[in-house]
Amino acid sequence: MSNGFIEQTEEVLLHTYNRFPVIFDHGKGVYLYDEDGKEYLDFAAGIAVSSLGYGNQEIAQTMKDQIDKLCHISNLYYTRPILNAAGRLAKASWMDRVFFTNSGTEAIEGALKSARKYAYSKGNGRFEFIAMNHSFHGRSMGALSVTGTEKYRTPFEPLVGGVKFAEYNNLESVKALISDKTCAVIMETLQGEGGIYPAEKEFLEGVRALCDANDILLILDEIQCGMGRTGSMFAWQDYGVKPDIMCMAKAIGNGVPVGAFAMTEKVAELSLAPGDHGTTYGGGPLVCATVDKVLEIFERDHIVDHVREVSGYLESELDKLVEEYDFVTERRGKGLIQGLVVTKPVGEISQNALEQGLVVISASTNVIRFVPPLVIEKQHVDEMIEKLKKTFAM
Repeated sequence: MSNGFIEQTEEVLLHTYNRFPVIFDHGKGVYLYDEDGKEYLDFAAGIAVSSLGYGNQEIAQTMKDQIDKLCHISNLYYTRPILNAAGRLAKASWMDRVFFTNSGTEAIEGALKSARKYAYSKGNGRFEFIAMNHSFHGRSMGALSVTGTEKYRTPFEPLVGGVKFAEYNNLESVKALISDKTCAVIMETLQGEGGIYPAEKEFLEGVRALCDANDILLILDEIQCGMGRTGSMFAWQDYGVKPDIMCMAKAIGNGVPVGAFAMTEKVAELSLAPGDHGTTYGGGPLVCATVDKVLEIFERDHIVDHVREVSGYLESELDKLVEEYDFVTERRGKGLIQGLVVTKPVGEISQNALEQGLVVISASTNVIRFVPPLVIEKQHVDEMIEKLKKTFAM
């Protein structure tokens, strides 16, 4: 029944995704359900978005209450939700100033503009960015320009100029690219789409030192790896290496379309001023009320502590798969963003997993990515492993 409808709909949807042949209808907790009522254990969370799971009644009621009051008023005026959400987010991120966007990609755009405006205000003529190979920052022209994967960039070139690419976790490669034109280094604290590579502590510390020595800004992209996923509220906090600008999205709204970039007061004083940047819908009352509630739940329910508790168990169970299966060669990750490197086609594994009632996704071309809701328990890890083993046997 569903497949016929999917075939008809595919005739009108722009084919920019290789969608799996399933129509999801609703979710509850850490499970999704299709239109036929089949249950799926979700270890993808909408690509690390639904960190508090599905059907959270507190979040739903917050949204319903706000809908009855106000959804949009424009950023020419204050609303209580944006003030509350900005305050909580600044506190959680240890940053000073926050700008809300509609997505992670828009957060990257704002960060890039902020870095160039900072250099412009200082009058130093700097405009170049150093980004990382195998990185992913989004699909707009600016975000693509600092995305270090050629297959994403090539069809849309020429892109924004002044971007050089270094090797992730290779400090010497970064050092070699620094010049008197470098205004910022941009990188993910943990590369997600590129294959689940956490930054090495020495690398992140070294990049921070290079930036400080050369008056260069450090931009950290925590769109996927932030909001508790690695076992810290934001991944850089575990390293003790603070960025000048940080980008976030996905889990800060648990499913509503919202992103943000935040910066230190030092950057704010010399970067974006009234008229430099704006958004019609970013920071609207509905999404900000949701962000505020999500952050309240994170703090009240000690979600980050829970991630630390359950992620060690997930890591140990995934390590057992590396030992058990010849085609599973490595585990990489931190907290509840994990990857298994496999020599079998990862797309087929994801497809077969759906038949077993398990949702997993890929990273790079050979990694099974595990980014479940942060509220999973050890029993859900056991259930996932059981379903994944059945998938491996297909």
